[in-house]
Amino acid sequence: MNLMSTMLLGLIAGVTILLGLPIGRLRTSTPTLSSLLNATAVGVLLFLLWDVLSAAWSPIDEALASAHEGKGGLAVAAGYGALFAAGLAVGLLALVYYERWMARQLIRVQPPAAGPGAGGPGAMRASAVTARRPSRMATWSAARRLSLLIAMGIGLHNFAEGLAIGQSAAMGELALALPLVIGFGLHNATEGFGIVAPLTGDIDPAGNKRVPSWGFLLAMGAIGGGPTFVGTLVGHQFTSEAVSVLFLTLAAGSILYVVTQLVAVAAKARRSDLLAYGLLLGLFAGFLTDAIVTAAGA
Repeated sequence: MNLMSTMLLGLIAGVTILLGLPIGRLRTSTPTLSSLLNATAVGVLLFLLWDVLSAAWSPIDEALASAHEGKGGLAVAAGYGALFAAGLAVGLLALVYYERWMARQLIRVQPPAAGPGAGGPGAMRASAVTARRPSRMATWSAARRLSLLIAMGIGLHNFAEGLAIGQSAAMGELALALPLVIGFGLHNATEGFGIVAPLTGDIDPAGNKRVPSWGFLLAMGAIGGGPTFVGTLVGHQFTSEAVSVLFLTLAAGSILYVVTQLVAVAAKARRSDLLAYGLLLGLFAGFLTDAIVTAAGA
């Protein structure tokens, strides 16, 4: 399959993430609905965590089986194992340190306390203003920052999916590439919902619903779905199981961190029944789309 056709496949698989994003602009959202949507996002992400970890572990499992049968040594398994551990650790800990950095940025957003020698209104020294200038993301609400983290984790996962599409197309396996596009496209539609789920409960200090702009939603869609297209291009050029393992485990680490954040949000609602219902909905949606991919022969 030529490059242009492969690019089209990657674009189709990635753009479906936009289908779930409009939910983030719900103008009326009750605490019950917000809790249910948040829990459903946890279910979707738990499925993705299982999906990426099982895919990343598969080469290690195969290498160990070959070594057991005397067809190879343990070096290959050890190499993949090192990539697995490194990717998982970096994916998880990078977000931990990112959140610590963001916490310091939030402190800089706080207005300065008045003190002796302030020099009157507007008399703050230019150096102090510069020192307290925060990053733009520090002015975002907690729900928006969580939405960004979800998009980043899903983007890493979708890059690995794009690699699979590109590699299948490069080898001329159109019968495999097309079901992959259909299945990954369905997956991405549910992932888009997972990205915006925190936004449905985003409330300002006055108790008013914050409605994200279309520009913000499209940016989150580009972060989450764009890597599918990029991964397809990369996968069309070369095949590397090691690269796939690395990106899958990076995605797993970041998704694991995000799940802990969403569970903390769910705990504050004190609605274990809604958490259970949402988890089931999200898991069912993930496994249903995975079943469609398998039934299509992918």
